Amino acid sequence: MPKLPYIVHITERSLWEAARERGAYEMSTRGRTLQEDGFVHFSTRDQLPRVAEFLYGGYDGPDQLIVLVVDPARVGAPVKYESAVPGGEEFPHVYGPVPVEAVVDVETWG
Repeated sequence: MPKLPYIVHITERSLWEAARERGAYEMSTRGRTLQEDGFVHFSTRDQLPRVAEFLYGGYDGPDQLIVLVVDPARVGAPVKYESAVPGGEEFPHVYGPVPVEAVVDVETWG
């Protein structure tokens, strides 16, 4: 079975630090939780610049922005590529908490 490519998620450092203490990351997207959306939004490496601009363009918050690099094989929850509209661009979604062990790298953004 071919190895799935890593997926990425942009977030604020404090949210990642809190997740490390809990053992799992549960923010879906900026200002929304897994419980609210039902999944955690991810992107591919190619999609990341557009997603970052959409979510954090002009960001001047107190936290540094980081990118979580996740190995989908380590997530332990369904990973589905879906689009918001029929025939639209598909983005990876993780249908459950992301264990900290699934995060293979943390990169700074910006």
